[in-house]
Amino acid sequence: MYNTKLFNHIDISRLPVHIAIIMDGNGRWANKRYLPRIAGHRAGVKTVDRIVTICRQIGVKALTLYSFSEENWSRPRDEINALMEILKRYLKKELDRMLKENIRFNTIGNIESLPPSAQNIIQDAKDRTKNRDGMILTLALSYGARREIVDAAKEIALTVKNNKLSVEDITPQLFQSYLYTKNLPDPDLLIRTSGELRISNFLLYQAAYTELYFTDILWPDFKEDDMLTAIIDFQKRERRFGMTGEQRKVLSGEC
Repeated sequence: MYNTKLFNHIDISRLPVHIAIIMDGNGRWANKRYLPRIAGHRAGVKTVDRIVTICRQIGVKALTLYSFSEENWSRPRDEINALMEILKRYLKKELDRMLKENIRFNTIGNIESLPPSAQNIIQDAKDRTKNRDGMILTLALSYGARREIVDAAKEIALTVKNNKLSVEDITPQLFQSYLYTKNLPDPDLLIRTSGELRISNFLLYQAAYTELYFTDILWPDFKEDDMLTAIIDFQKRERRFGMTGEQRKVLSGEC
């Protein structure tokens, strides 16, 4: 449950439309408690529940969670297997909730590299929630932003080669339509937990004008109030997108 006084500091009319989160610190959370790393991942799933709930309650339209990176395949096989089992259990458990709370489930990344059993559950969740329009919950799975950009470039090159597109037609807007996130707005706010100050190959193209928020809190300890604090910090910032402050005010109708 969130702090009502903290919530009252949020301007609901100026919420970030799309929030992306690098959920970091599960392993360190477990190590600090002399627990196996997988215990940290299980605790992290509980935080996912909390953050999905608060975002849905306050009206965030899109939430993207960096759940499993391309680089994570280099982790010990036992840990990878456990993570895949956690993913499957989470989707099975949360499907009814997503349907009830009007949440559409989505993924980005190289889903074909996941175990077939996980792929089947993912596809079922996508199919059954495809008409929900309250919030889009996206899990980045086997995801890497550099691969995403290369994949988009290859697809565009092939389209040009087949004479279905000319080089002159290639614009930033067209390029973006070939990314995994083509059906999502760019993130307004990107949060990273655990004190690391980097974005680790996550949404590199999409985050060009994203506001970054870093916190030392480990992901399993990240609570609803921490989410609200990040949003309050976001709303204190002036987003100019290369313009002057005066130009932005005119554009937004503030003067």
